[in-house]
Amino acid sequence: MEAQIIELDGPAIEKRLGELSRVLADSVAEGAAISFMAPMPYEDAARFWSGDVQREVAAGRRVLFGAERDGEIVGTVQLLTAMPPNQPHRCEIAKMVVHPQARRLGIGRALMTEALDRARELGKTLVTLDTRTGDAAEPLYASVGFEVAGVIPDFAWDPDGKALHATTYMFRRI
Repeated sequence: MEAQIIELDGPAIEKRLGELSRVLADSVAEGAAISFMAPMPYEDAARFWSGDVQREVAAGRRVLFGAERDGEIVGTVQLLTAMPPNQPHRCEIAKMVVHPQARRLGIGRALMTEALDRARELGKTLVTLDTRTGDAAEPLYASVGFEVAGVIPDFAWDPDGKALHATTYMFRRI
């Protein structure tokens, strides 16, 4: 079954908190470099969704998309739309996450397409993101039109805390 991309508002985040937390915590456990360290308890993941993300979505500063497959959320992407006053033309992709058991099914591409479509609808002309250099998602981003702006070495720790990794900054004009 193909994934359906849905927008999650504040009440939907609360209702689907368990699913969102599972996607995030399981992805970090499998090595996803998305700002968190392993092990990540589901309670910490739930606090992230119900605190930071839900607040920003409710305030209209962020859009959260979920990929639903067989009735379950299996992936997410966030579009950060609130930028400084001198950057109203820009937005950012954040926390593009697909559950380890749902990868390689086109879900990441579907999420990115939806986020880019929304950016276009909002009148944005530049979208930026960063990703762990060499990550499996880097070719996906390039395939949907993102270009490399630069690489910063030793940017962050891998989730297991064993090594620092570089981060690649990317952009796409729309």
